[in-house]
Amino acid sequence: MSTASTRLPEGRYGRSPDGRADHKLKIAGAVLGAALLALIGYFAYHYVGQNEISAQVIAFQTSDDSVRVHLEVHKDAGARGYCTLRSQAADGSEVGRADFRFDERASQVDKVLTLRTTARGTTAELLGCSSG
Repeated sequence: MSTASTRLPEGRYGRSPDGRADHKLKIAGAVLGAALLALIGYFAYHYVGQNEISAQVIAFQTSDDSVRVHLEVHKDAGARGYCTLRSQAADGSEVGRADFRFDERASQVDKVLTLRTTARGTTAELLGCSSG
């Protein structure tokens, strides 16, 4: 009597016995994954690490044609830059926007700024700060 072969026909079902192809795919996936992580790290560093100026609105006082804003700025001692402020009316429309420069050598700057408005503003909002 002959015995039946339990071996499947070559290359027909499932994975190929060639382990080299699987190994090359694993290496390619690892290299691409490492490159993606490096790219994410680069952008995160430039987004967080390079923003040398941060600020916050401490208080504000509105009038019919302006908003007085007390702004506290934290920055590197040698950094120069600007912060953008805006004011909105009660209906949400923008009534004033301006950039204010900070060239002082100090690492913390407290300033009371006057933002001119086209109508009575109800808010003083810090939109952001940039170095340069």
